[in-house]
Amino acid sequence: MSTTAVFTVDGMSCGHCERTVSAGLLTVPGVTEVTADAKSGRVTVASELELDETAVRAAVGEAGFALTGRI
Repeated sequence: MSTTAVFTVDGMSCGHCERTVSAGLLTVPGVTEVTADAKSGRVTVASELELDETAVRAAVGEAGFALTGRI
């Protein structure tokens, strides 16, 4: 089962921010692909498992940003 979710993340302003958030999210179990867009503040996460939003929020927080919602 593959799932895709889109989240809003506060604080991304550049390519470095995008890469930092992406790297953090790739540590979440099951996550296979991450696309972060600083301009829109959106992050698309693909996972082979059902996404654990608590783990996603923690990974974004550890990267220094704030998960503000799920679209």
